[in-house]
Amino acid sequence: MADYFSNFVEYFPRLMEGLKLTIIIAIFGILLAVALGIILCIFSISNSRILQKIASVYITIIRGIPLMILALFLYFGVIKNSLTLVLAAIIILGINASAYMAEIFRAGIQAIDYGQMEAARSLGLSYFQTMRKIVLPQAVKIMIPSLMNQFISSLKDTAILSAIIYIVLITALTWLSKKVERRLSYDKR
Repeated sequence: MADYFSNFVEYFPRLMEGLKLTIIIAIFGILLAVALGIILCIFSISNSRILQKIASVYITIIRGIPLMILALFLYFGVIKNSLTLVLAAIIILGINASAYMAEIFRAGIQAIDYGQMEAARSLGLSYFQTMRKIVLPQAVKIMIPSLMNQFISSLKDTAILSAIIYIVLITALTWLSKKVERRLSYDKR
């Protein structure tokens, strides 16, 4: 027990660094997800069939792909070495959570009785005034529990994204070991 406690005390600063990094990735990933989710929500509730289809396809695809597969595809297929691992993790988490955020926002807005929109419009308020003053304040109250659940889920998803770091390190070490092995095998001749 004493060894466990002394190890814990010894590694505590590193654990806190990891916690700080986890929180940074989760917060910035969620902020990106909120921004993308709002855009997708606007697309999905718009009158444009094209925008609705874009939102629908994006949401369906992203929600249908497991986070680990999405992370591997985006990191090795798209991002590669152009970004730091932390920034890549934020982007991957943001893309994944954005599909869920879009649905939370859409459901919150559509939960408000359409009669309130019609009443506000008949009083002379514009669509945007009605959304800002009537619909969104009520919708936000409905969305808060789901938004908090999504944040918790995204915080837990950062553990999955840490696997990318191991994959990158293992891939680099494997490449290095093969290079060293080839080098050593040439020296034997």
